Amino acid sequence: MDTILFAGFAIAYILLFVWALVLVKNSGSASAAFLLPVIAGLIYDNGILAAGRFIGEGTTLEFMNDARFWIHAFFTPMLVLYSWNTLKQAGLEWASKGWLKITAFLLTAGLIMFELFTEVFGLKLEPQWEYNVLSYSSAEAQSGPPLMVLIVSLVLLVSSIMIWRIQKWFWFFAGSLIMIIGSAIKLPIKSAAAVNAFELILLLSLTATAHFQKKNNSS
Repeated sequence: MDTILFAGFAIAYILLFVWALVLVKNSGSASAAFLLPVIAGLIYDNGILAAGRFIGEGTTLEFMNDARFWIHAFFTPMLVLYSWNTLKQAGLEWASKGWLKITAFLLTAGLIMFELFTEVFGLKLEPQWEYNVLSYSSAEAQSGPPLMVLIVSLVLLVSSIMIWRIQKWFWFFAGSLIMIIGSAIKLPIKSAAAVNAFELILLLSLTATAHFQKKNNSS
């Protein structure tokens, strides 16, 4: 069942990627541009998880799974830049100041480096079967989400509250809150893939926000 779910998520992200790409091409949406690498990473992540059992154990699948951690480290922090740009698009004067732009880029770079040094460098992987899905996961036990993910989630949540207050757009906040709640609770179902639905809801809300802001600013 999880194999089908991961494959379904990968297809959904491909459709979401096309939507974001159209936003960038047709309206020059910088917010959507920052989403493209994040969505591409999630296409790869879910695709590899869906294909793992068919590829089988070995160096090929281990290498492919190792790339998942590198992609996550480099691309997920870009949601900080997305958040900063949504504030600019909302017309907040202070969001266009040079100091905030520098802060956003420094925070993004800092989160990438932090994730690389704490999670990726020296990573040891071992094969793992879970709900009929074969992947290579960290040999060290993980206790809760990484600090990088927590900081990115907080930045998204704070930005979404501001967008809700200023532009009356609720869905950015809804997607951010659902993602946080979904990461904090343990679902009473036998599936490791189901939690990825919260990621999909988040990215759907972020892409919809980029669409809303471009449409709102051009009207």
